[in-house]
Amino acid sequence: MSQDAGTLLFVYRDCLFTVADGVQPPKAGSLLFCRHLTFRPGEWVVEIGAGVGLAAVLAARAGCQVIATDVVPEAVECVRANAVLNGVADRLDARLGDCYDSVRRLEFDLICSSPPQMPTPPERERDDPMAAADNGGLDGWIVLDRVIEGALAHLAPGGRLVFTLFDFLGRERAFAKLRAAGLEPSVLGKDAQPFPRLGYERLEHIRLHDLEHTLPADGLPATVERYVIQGGRTP
Repeated sequence: MSQDAGTLLFVYRDCLFTVADGVQPPKAGSLLFCRHLTFRPGEWVVEIGAGVGLAAVLAARAGCQVIATDVVPEAVECVRANAVLNGVADRLDARLGDCYDSVRRLEFDLICSSPPQMPTPPERERDDPMAAADNGGLDGWIVLDRVIEGALAHLAPGGRLVFTLFDFLGRERAFAKLRAAGLEPSVLGKDAQPFPRLGYERLEHIRLHDLEHTLPADGLPATVERYVIQGGRTP
């Protein structure tokens, strides 16, 4: 990253991204996510909660037709700017919308999302754009549940949903939710990442919702496993 005259820039895989005010720059989870995404030319792809449009731009560069959605207007404008900057504006449509609202009745070969999933105590709820990129509701699942539950209706036969997951949300819980939604779960990748700074501020609350006991019972965790999970629709 570099900062010049108030413009934050991010370079990744020969692509250049501007990071607008009010939009979070890509973090470790986003990079892990993108390392395990595969695209085939001609696929229809939607990125939900696109932020700066990292995955969306990569998919468009790979020859996919892409829609990128976000609830933050600044993020939508940021994606549009980054599509132009990387020469893929003809294949990337950025839309303002919550979850699947702006892609109703459309089907995709790939739905991808690295959504906010930090468990959030009631007293920490905020509605500003930066908070929207982290807050996952009381147990961290408020956005992920909607992404999973709506996926089957928006996946073409043989399509796949791919998302990131903090280990403390529960890998087995994620697998159960995918199966209940009619999708076959698998792990595409994982990595031990530094424990989020925001997580330390909410550690006791997170422990209350760590139903698979992934965190140490006491002390401060140094790392957290982060997964890239796939739910596949049968052909």
